[in-house]
Order: sequence, then structure tokens, then C-alpha cells
Amino acid sequence: MKLMHFLLLPMVLFAAAAQANEPAKAAAPAKAAAAPAADPTKGQQIANGTCVACHNADGNSTIAANPKLAGQNAQYLYKQMKAFKSVDGKPAERPNPVMTGMIAPLSDEDMRNVAAWFASQTQKNAKAKDDGTVELGQKLYRGGNMAKGLAACASCHGPAGAGIPVQYPRIGGQHADYVEAQLKAFRDGGRANDPNKAMRLVALKMTDAEIKAVSNYVAGLR
Repeated sequence: MKLMHFLLLPMVLFAAAAQANEPAKAAAPAKAAAAPAADPTKGQQIANGTCVACHNADGNSTIAANPKLAGQNAQYLYKQMKAFKSVDGKPAERPNPVMTGMIAPLSDEDMRNVAAWFASQTQKNAKAKDDGTVELGQKLYRGGNMAKGLAACASCHGPAGAGIPVQYPRIGGQHADYVEAQLKAFRDGGRANDPNKAMRLVALKMTDAEIKAVSNYVAGLR
């Protein structure tokens, strides 16, 4: 009997340990369901009805005050649409009455689909205005201004303004008027949805002339 007891004891202890672990397993949170893959075709359908008037069906806006969305990073587009959206009655992270109204009826899936559609399109590049600011704009974009701690735009957005997916948007070929307006909004506090105040800290160090020069240079980047 002692031998039998000795042999059964490990089995009893193993079973008890297994039972003790069961509640922990049951309490473990279920993994969040992955977001469904974006569908550019569905996004096109929404763009043709909601976005076309301001951004054109393919995202190549011809209105200088409205940004080109074609070829922009999908994650960035999705992030901005979410920032325009008012949730639970709270003000949108990026205030804009027109965009907040346009985005309001769109679901999370809709926004991902729209972002995928515009990201799949080819941007039609703009041209830098010949107003004598390109040289200054190029200098600031490529090298910044170390005397006042102004970082080079290229350090985040790349030498051709292509940006870095997820982190920094594409700005090359964008309308100069739109880029200028956004830099001033970052500087003046009208826009504050940049992670870690990255753009606000940059824009605060720029004069109107420097902002205009960089914006003009960016428009001509390929």
C-alpha cells in the first residue's frame, strides 16, 4: 500500500496544480480581433460621393487650400480622419467644421477603406512658385537653421518629401498654400494633433518668410 501511495501522490499533485491554473486561464483576456483588411474599392465608392468635391475622386486636389491625398501614407490618412471625428460629443482632436461634418457618418472600417483608396493613387506633382524663395526653402528643408535650433525637414520627411510610413506623412508635391497654412496652424496652436508636439516645436521657430519658403520648396519636390 505504501508503494501504491507513493506512485499515486505525484499524479494527485499534478491534477491539483492543473485545476489551480484553470481559473487563471479563464481570466486571461481574449486577444483583440485584428482589424479587417482595408478595401480600396469600397473606399473609392465613398470618395466618389463624399470627398470628390474638395479632393477630387483620385485625391489630386486642384484647390490649393485643400491637400492632395493621392499617394499619401494610408496610416497617416486614417489617423487624420480619426482626428477630425467627434466622439461621444467631445470636440474633435483636429478641429475643422467641414471635415468633422464629412467624417461624422463614416465608420472605422469606412475610414480605413478611404485611406487605402487614396494611398493607392498616384500623386500629380505641383510646381514650386518662381518667387525667389526656393533657395531659402531648400536650405531650411535640407539643413535647418542650427543657430536657432531649427531641425531640417528632411530629417523626418526625407530628402524628396516621401515621409516615413506610419511616422511622418508625405509632403513632397503638396500644395504650397496648404503646407503654409498647416505650418502656421501648428505654430499658432490651431492644430495640435502632432505626436510629442514635434511639428509645433519646429513651427514655433519659423518666421512667416521661412514658412513660405519651405512650403514653396516642398511643392516642387519629386
